[in-house]
Amino acid sequence: MAKVGIVMGSDSDMPIMAKAADVLEQLGIDFEMRIISAHREPDVFFDYAKTAEEKGFKVIIAGAGMAAHLPGMCAAIFPMPVIGIPMHTTSLGGRDSLYSIVQMPSGIPVATVAINGGANAALLAAKILATSDETLLQRLKDYSNRLKEQVQAKDEKLQEVGYQKYSEK
Repeated sequence: MAKVGIVMGSDSDMPIMAKAADVLEQLGIDFEMRIISAHREPDVFFDYAKTAEEKGFKVIIAGAGMAAHLPGMCAAIFPMPVIGIPMHTTSLGGRDSLYSIVQMPSGIPVATVAINGGANAALLAAKILATSDETLLQRLKDYSNRLKEQVQAKDEKLQEVGYQKYSEK
């Protein structure tokens, strides 16, 4: 059963939302991914948000650009955590999306990550789930350790070749 719902308003959001899916897969977290427009098909959207809890979702990751209503509307209906990913837009660089998602009215919180922050949205969802899942918590610790090892390996390479040769690669 999917624990995380990933929803986006357009297939143009897929490259960013796929980053969230990739991280969830790496951590062994089941998810369901959908494209649903809150504006173009509100009946489908409302059904999705109203049935997410009974489907077993514990967290929804919602990506949206421009007016960015999808995360806030999910949070208004779904009783558990919603993480919003503001999408980069050509007109305002994603600031419009960011402001729309982060400036929710009192009582309807949406955790919001950086513009195009798909991977961090998945990591935040995993951390939420890990509060009651020791196995997942250990996977998150292992993930963080791998990140640390990657940085250390890059530093070792830099120390071996020097910054001029390293920057050529």
